[in-house]
Amino acid sequence: MTEQPTLTLNDGRQIPHLGFGTYKIENEDAPDAVRKARDVGYWLIDTAAIYQNEKGVGEGLGDWADVFLQTKIWNESQGYDRTLKAADKCLERLGRDHVDMLLIHWPCPGKDKFVETWKALIALRDDGKAKSIGVSNFREEDLKRIVDDTGVTPALNQIELHPSFQQTALRKVHDDMGIVTQCWSPLGQGNGLDNPVIGAIAEETGLDESTVVLRWHLQHGLLPIPKASSREHMEANFAALDAKLSDDQMSRIDALDDPDGRMGPDPAELD
Repeated sequence: MTEQPTLTLNDGRQIPHLGFGTYKIENEDAPDAVRKARDVGYWLIDTAAIYQNEKGVGEGLGDWADVFLQTKIWNESQGYDRTLKAADKCLERLGRDHVDMLLIHWPCPGKDKFVETWKALIALRDDGKAKSIGVSNFREEDLKRIVDDTGVTPALNQIELHPSFQQTALRKVHDDMGIVTQCWSPLGQGNGLDNPVIGAIAEETGLDESTVVLRWHLQHGLLPIPKASSREHMEANFAALDAKLSDDQMSRIDALDDPDGRMGPDPAELD
């Protein structure tokens, strides 16, 4: 892996501190987007079965073996046996014999299959098909249940997190359990970039608004995975690795937190 900041997972592996998300990138557009992201310098690529672009992502990666690739098991594939089969299909579409990180996409508490799904991920890790395993959109009670039932703690939890929805309580749970917080929609689906506080800090620092927001994530020890289609936006996002915000600027962004700021589904309600 190229020299860039990493975080240490609880299984001892290193994960890049900034990733590239591919949500809503069409399969036919994914190869070009992934190639651009790699050229810019991204070494973590995130996809999922439900995105229906794994084949394109795999094509874009080509023979790059040292990229950190992660994908997710979709809700309808939960359950032990179905998860094993779904993971094999993910690998087939990606054109790989393993991924660096395999996640359960949503807990789907109403289905009550996420413990068996987690057991399948443990088996996939032990079989070498996933080097690390984690979850996405899990609540505190979901995390504690799978750990209590299996003794295996997820390496990361990928959750909705941006300045207007900061999930401080869940982040504290992650810290206590040794789980990396990975952030989807880290820019608030672009809405957060219009906030006057972000705009003022961008003017003070000479940085793009997206760079400011992503730098806020990084300085909090969070792992954002922004999506971008153009190389210009990819580069602006990647520039967060070399940026710096003052304590005052960080505090001003911290003050934007809104308990009603969730934009995506509530994990308690999605099945």
